[in-house]
Amino acid sequence: MKKYAYIGCLGFIAVITTEFGVIGILPQIAEHYNLSIDKAGMLLSAFALVIALTGPFMTLLTSGFDRKKIMLTSLIIFIFTGIISSFSPPFWLLMLVRILPAFLQPVYIATALSVAISVGNKKQENELMSIVFNGVAIAMVSTVPFATWLASIFSWQYSFMIQSLVSIIALLVIYFFLPKMPVTEKKSYSSQLKILTQPIFIISTAMNFFMIAAWFSTYSYFAEYLNKAKGMDGKMVSYMLFIFGVIGVIANRVSGKMLNKNIANTTALFLSGTIIIPILLYFSGSNTIAIIFVVALWGFLYSPSFLNASTYMISSAPDSLQFANSLATSFGNLGVTLGTTVGGLIIVNKGVQYTPWLTMAFGTLAFLMILLRKFLERNRPIAIN
Repeated sequence: MKKYAYIGCLGFIAVITTEFGVIGILPQIAEHYNLSIDKAGMLLSAFALVIALTGPFMTLLTSGFDRKKIMLTSLIIFIFTGIISSFSPPFWLLMLVRILPAFLQPVYIATALSVAISVGNKKQENELMSIVFNGVAIAMVSTVPFATWLASIFSWQYSFMIQSLVSIIALLVIYFFLPKMPVTEKKSYSSQLKILTQPIFIISTAMNFFMIAAWFSTYSYFAEYLNKAKGMDGKMVSYMLFIFGVIGVIANRVSGKMLNKNIANTTALFLSGTIIIPILLYFSGSNTIAIIFVVALWGFLYSPSFLNASTYMISSAPDSLQFANSLATSFGNLGVTLGTTVGGLIIVNKGVQYTPWLTMAFGTLAFLMILLRKFLERNRPIAIN
C-alpha cells in the first residue's frame, strides 16, 4: 500500500534537488557570472514564480491524462534542463532552462500525492502524504548537501550534474515499477474551481503563503548567511545542510503522524520556528556548537513546512484534493518568491544578518491567518436540513 508513496517520494527527491539544489551554490554562481547575490537568487525566485503563476492551470489541464505518463514527462524535462545547466551556459540561458521544469513541478507533486493516497484508506492519507513529502527532507540530507559539497571541491556545474542523475534514477523507477494509471473519472473544472470562493480555503491559502515566505526569507540564502553572518566556509555549509536534512527526515515522519491527530495544532507547532529560530540565530553568535544546535532545530521545524501547508489547505477543501494541492504548491512557491526577493533586498541594503527578522515578520502574519481561520470555523453557520 505504501509502495506508490515511496515511488512518489523518489521523484520528489529529484524535483526538490532541482529546485533547491541551487541554494548551496548561489555564491559561486554569483561570482562566476559577476552578479550580486540577489540577482543570482533569481534562479530560485523565478523558478518559484513560474510554479506559482502556472501550477493550478497546468494541473487542471493535465488532470485527465494518465498519471504515470505525467510523472515521466515531468522528469524528462528535469533531466534535459539539468544537463544544459551543467555546461554553464550564458546566464539568460541558464535562467531559461531553470524556468522550463517549473511548469511541470506542481503537476508532478499533485499527481504523486494523488497516486500515493489512491491505494490507502482515509485515516492514512496524511501519513502517505508525509512519505511523499519526505522527499524534501531526504533531498536536503543527501542530494542537496552532496551537490553543494561537490561544488565546493570542483565547481558549481557538478551540482546540476547531480540533479540530472537523480532525475534519471527516479525516471527509471517510475517507468519499471509504476503501472499505467489512466484517470477513470475526471472532475469538471467548475466543480474544482468553486473552492476559490470559500473564505476558509482562502485564509488557509494565505497562511501557506506567509509561512513559506517566512522560512525562505532566510533559508534561500542559507549558504550566504552561514558564510557571512557565521563565518563558515563552503565545506562547513555542506555539513550544516547535511545536519539540517537528517533532522528534517525525522521531522517529516513525526509531522505526518501528528497531522493525523490534529492538523491545526501541528501546523502551528512547526510554524513557531519562524519566531524561535531568528532569536536563537541572533544569540548563537559565532559559537559553532550553538550554531549546530540551532541549525538542527531549524531543520526540524522547517522541513515539514510544505507537508503542513498542503495538509492545512486540503483540510479546508477535501473534495478537490488534487487541485487544492496544486494551489498549495503554487502559493507555497509564491511565498518562496516573495521571501527570496525581499530577503535579497534586505541583504543588498542592510546585510544578510537581518534576514531572520524578516522570517519572524512573515511568520507572525501566518499565525494571524491560523487564528482567523479558527474564528471563521467557530462562527460558521450550522447547516439545517
